[in-house]
Amino acid sequence: MNFFTKSNQQNDALFVLIQSLTKSEKRQFNLYIGRLGGNTDAKFFILFKFLEKQKKYDEKAILNKGIVSKQQLSNLKAHLYKQILVSLRMNPAHKNIRVQVREQLDFATVLYQKGLYKQSLKLLDKAKTLAIDNEEKNIAYEIVELEKIIESQYITRSIDTRADELTIQAKELSQQNVLTSKLSNLSLQLYGVLLKTGYARNDDELQKVNNYFDSRLPDFEYKSLGFRERLWLYKAHLWRSFLTQNFINGYKYSSSWVNLFREYPKMIQLNPVFYLKGINYLLESLFIIQHKKEFNKELALFESAIKEDQIPINGNTEILIFQYHYANQLHKHFLEGTFKKGEYLVEEINKKALEYNNRLDKHHIITLYYKIACLYFGMGENKKCIEYLSKIISAKNLYVGEDLQCFARILSLIAHYECGLDYHLEKQFKETYKFLLKMENLQEVQKEFIFSIKSLQDVFPNEMKNEFKKIHGRLKVYENHPFEKRAFLYLDILSWLESKIENKPIAQIIQEKSAKK
Repeated sequence: MNFFTKSNQQNDALFVLIQSLTKSEKRQFNLYIGRLGGNTDAKFFILFKFLEKQKKYDEKAILNKGIVSKQQLSNLKAHLYKQILVSLRMNPAHKNIRVQVREQLDFATVLYQKGLYKQSLKLLDKAKTLAIDNEEKNIAYEIVELEKIIESQYITRSIDTRADELTIQAKELSQQNVLTSKLSNLSLQLYGVLLKTGYARNDDELQKVNNYFDSRLPDFEYKSLGFRERLWLYKAHLWRSFLTQNFINGYKYSSSWVNLFREYPKMIQLNPVFYLKGINYLLESLFIIQHKKEFNKELALFESAIKEDQIPINGNTEILIFQYHYANQLHKHFLEGTFKKGEYLVEEINKKALEYNNRLDKHHIITLYYKIACLYFGMGENKKCIEYLSKIISAKNLYVGEDLQCFARILSLIAHYECGLDYHLEKQFKETYKFLLKMENLQEVQKEFIFSIKSLQDVFPNEMKNEFKKIHGRLKVYENHPFEKRAFLYLDILSWLESKIENKPIAQIIQEKSAKK
């Protein structure tokens, strides 16, 4: 059973939630149900015990077990789902600062509704301090608003200027939240453009991106920015850098993003997902600009943070660490040309992909498959390369970026050529050409390469080296072109051509380039 087949069998939300529970979380749920009294024999708990042991979700098996009728199953599942969430909320592992502050606000609200104003205000003051210290300004604003309501009914008289202080504090928090909202909106909008249209392809698109950014960037004083505001600002700049293919700036702002967390280390505990994403974009930027020394340094720091448990582990972070760590371990071997040394990663990736199949984004798995295909291509294992590329090319019901699909097909053409599979090569060429014709805004590099591969079929063997030199010369001019260079991020076509011209393995060509850099 492959990754996608198994994944499709486990799409029931309740089943996925139960399967995601750790041993300690299951034990906590059992204790939670026991404390409720009389619930160990309840139908929802019997359903939990049954689903906990299942390998896949099977509604017929539930009904045959006689736990519940078909008409009642939906309600019973909803009730069990809610009870599991309540239990998880009580679990100490999930009691981060944000949850703690929210809980204190809830407690204070209950005290207020009971008319215990003084106790409520005391609790709110502690919660507000905790929220502000940890940059949770949205919750802090909610707390101040509740304080204002209580003060309007219960005058403490302990501070004469209490009303003014709360008004000023509410205004300051509101302004900070508005600025954060504008910056986060800009960041999200730019990220949306990146996903929808990809990189700028010409001067007009470049100008549009820059105008879009400049017109929506709010006014601010940098010195007054807190952690949240700076984080969203760096994100917005990073997406702009990627959109405009300014990868040096991409390195600059992803580095600022990661260094911000190093400046505020406690924020790693509260926002581990943002921290991990920052590390990944930093490593990706360093890989793109081929800064091997700095890449290896940052990858070592990332691996050290994982080993020393500096990053909180939960369902989100576990998946992200898997994706980012393995992708960048592969990048390390690409940078150094040590493809064979990286082969051990393939088995580990496939094993983890199956382990996380019900929680893993299929697009990220497809991306890893492309990197594995590149690894095998670098090793000269072209048939294995084709095997992984076919998983991408045949993924019709999954979202796979057009660029990734395009270069998967081009790499497949090269791999078929290397294997000498002439019949398959002709078929691959027709399918690739048909796909490229449907693509909008086809790059010059893509056009040039597909034309060159086709022309190789009519070249005599003794003329092949000269033909490779011609192709290399035509493509070399695009290597540093502002709108064409991204093609070489997906596929190192030039190194492959150089390997054919110099009659050397592609790994050796890349190693020699790496040594020079």
